[in-house]
Amino acid sequence: MDCGKSTMALQMNYNHARQGRRGIVLTRIDRSLGPQVTTRIGLAHEAIEVTDDLDLRALVRGRWADGERVDYLICDEACFYSVEHVEQMAELVDCYDVDVFAFGLASDFRSELFPAARRLFELADEVARIQVEVLCWCGREGQLNARIVDGKVAREGAQVVIGDTVDHGDVRYQVLCRRHHRTGDLGPVRA
Repeated sequence: MDCGKSTMALQMNYNHARQGRRGIVLTRIDRSLGPQVTTRIGLAHEAIEVTDDLDLRALVRGRWADGERVDYLICDEACFYSVEHVEQMAELVDCYDVDVFAFGLASDFRSELFPAARRLFELADEVARIQVEVLCWCGREGQLNARIVDGKVAREGAQVVIGDTVDHGDVRYQVLCRRHHRTGDLGPVRA
């Protein structure tokens, strides 16, 4: 959505690691399609890909069993995790004193909450919007991430489809204010 979520996730990891804390960086369905967190401004960091069968508690306990300390998790693209993963995150915080920082979108292209995002909102100790100002083409605050297919705002389809914010490609995403998301107005054609 061009709002700096992944950049903030990598900055958070850097800040904690710099203070001697040990963490694990995780992601699911990163735009690179690889086991890494990537940003549109060119930053990248290797990560563990969160799959449906990955148990975050077992991952942390396995590291501890190998003598490795784990103080925190950085969970990028957390909106694509399962609700069970969110429950595991809460258990790691409450029962194992592992800090968990989750980054992701709240809602999908239809402006409906992702199931994992909903559960994160219900369980999180703190929820904060990223401070990078994201704008619609009209200058209003960009609130929604529209899926653009064949030059039009899509209203139906699978909840998760990989795309980017670039102007080419079969599927892309564009940040819009609520008004323009509702009307499907993508603004003036860019040169």
